[in-house]
Amino acid sequence: MNSQLDLRTPRGTGEPGSESPSRLALLDPAVVRGIAQRLRLIHLLDRFPERRVWALFMFINGFITIAILAGVAMVSNTPFVFPSLGPTAILLFYTPLSPTASPRHTLYGHAIGIVCGYASLLLLGLHHAPPAIETHVDMRRIMAAALSLALTAGVMILLKAAHPPAGATTLIISLGIVTKPFYLAIIEVAVALLVVQGIVINRLAGLDYPLWAKRVEPSNGSASLSSLAADMQNRGENP
Repeated sequence: MNSQLDLRTPRGTGEPGSESPSRLALLDPAVVRGIAQRLRLIHLLDRFPERRVWALFMFINGFITIAILAGVAMVSNTPFVFPSLGPTAILLFYTPLSPTASPRHTLYGHAIGIVCGYASLLLLGLHHAPPAIETHVDMRRIMAAALSLALTAGVMILLKAAHPPAGATTLIISLGIVTKPFYLAIIEVAVALLVVQGIVINRLAGLDYPLWAKRVEPSNGSASLSSLAADMQNRGENP
């Protein structure tokens, strides 16, 4: 018996693709449907509009996610909670099957952001400077911020580990908000804890959420840059 639930078709639709074009399949609340089935709370989806139940789920899970990490931060007096955790949590629970939401992309992305952010500080001699929000922003700080984001974006592409929230992580560091090496390690630990929660919740929902990286399957809809360029050239030659 397949343990994974078929949650691709929303409740109330007869055939895939029969619903309103204004709704995107990527954004269907599959996590909510799965958890409702597993916890025998499917009657909630019969009594209330699915989107409201989804919104309530996101509210509760978002609150618990950050509250736990903020509690750890309070007890340990370390930055276990920081701004870029927010968009990461949204990715993990809003679009869990997106490649950028996989544990690999999440952990690698933030690690890349941390390294690139701190490397920018070292290169510009700002690793002991006060945060930019406490002083005026000078040319060195501008260069550090720009360089950190550019490096993060480039390295993520090279390592095939794109995770957009990591762009915020690297700016947190290059702007001097968090700079102590020990605290930078804490940031990655906090990301790992968030990933564990993502695995538990999404697996509980019956989703085929990866334990590490999303399996890449051949897709007729995907194309490399070279094939896309060739197609555009053919279109130009054959109007």
